[in-house]
Amino acid sequence: MNIAQHIVAARSPFYSLEFFPPKEEKDWPAFFANVEQLRSIHPLFVSVTYGAGGSSQHATLALARKLKEMALETMVHLTCVGADRAKIATFLHELRAAGLDNVLALRGDPPQGQSVDWNKAAFRYAADLVRFVREQDPLMGIAVAGYPSAHPESPTFSADREYTCDKIRAGADFVITQLFFDVREYEDFVRYLRAKGITTPVIPGVLPIQSLESVRRILSLCSANIPGKLYLELEAANDRGGADAVKEAGIAFAVRQIRRLLEFGAPGIHLYTLNRASTCLRIVEEVGYTEKR
Repeated sequence: MNIAQHIVAARSPFYSLEFFPPKEEKDWPAFFANVEQLRSIHPLFVSVTYGAGGSSQHATLALARKLKEMALETMVHLTCVGADRAKIATFLHELRAAGLDNVLALRGDPPQGQSVDWNKAAFRYAADLVRFVREQDPLMGIAVAGYPSAHPESPTFSADREYTCDKIRAGADFVITQLFFDVREYEDFVRYLRAKGITTPVIPGVLPIQSLESVRRILSLCSANIPGKLYLELEAANDRGGADAVKEAGIAFAVRQIRRLLEFGAPGIHLYTLNRASTCLRIVEEVGYTEKR
C-alpha cells in the first residue's frame, strides 16, 4: 500500500523507523532482534537505506523482503548515484515482485573517495529520479528528502527549498527531513512549503544523540546545525559523567524535540534508529505516546 495513504488515514501522530543493512549477514539475527523489539511502538512504516552509490542494493532488497514478511510496511531507499534508467527500472520491478510499494528517492552520495560528474549522470537531481519512477510506475509510493537547514551543496536556503518544491511537483507523495536539532528550522521549512501552496506531509527526522563523537561526525558530514546551548549541555554532561551522561542528555533532548514537533502539528516522527532498539524505546516511552495499529 502507498504509505502516503497510511499517513492521510492516520488518526493521530505516528512513528516511523529507518534501518540500514548490517554489513555482514552473520549480524542479521541481532538486527532482527532489534526490529522485533521496536515493533512494540507500532511504526506506521519502516525504511531501509541503499548504501552510498547503491552499494548495498541486494542486501537492501533482501532485508526489505523480510521486514515486509514481518507485516511492516517497508520503504526502500533509491539513489541517483551510479544509476541508469535500465537499472532503476529493473530494481522497481524487483520491488513490486517482492510486494514492496514505496521508495525514498534521493540524489545520494558517492562511495567514499569517489566523485560523480553530475552533468553526465542519468539522474542529476532527485526530482529527475522522482519523475522517472512516476513514469515507470504511476502507483508507486514516493517519498523525498527535505533539508530544514539546507543541503550543504545548495547556494542558498531559498534555492534549496525550491529544490524540495521541484521534487514534490515531480510527483513525490511526502517528505522526510534530514536530521536537525533546532525545531525552529523545521517549523520555518513547513511554513515555507505551505506558503507555496504545497500541502504534502512533511515528517521530521529525529536522530537520537549517542555521543559527542557522533555529533561531531554528523556535523562534518551533513548540513545540520546544533544550537550552542545544546552543545554546551552535551559537553557539560561529558565532563560530569562521560559517554553515559552524554547519551542520557541526548535522550532528554530528543524527548523535548519530539514533544515540540508534535505540538507544532508534525504528522509523525521518523526515528533514525542506527539499528538500536533500546534508545528509541526509551525516547518513545518518555515522550508518552504510542498508537496501536
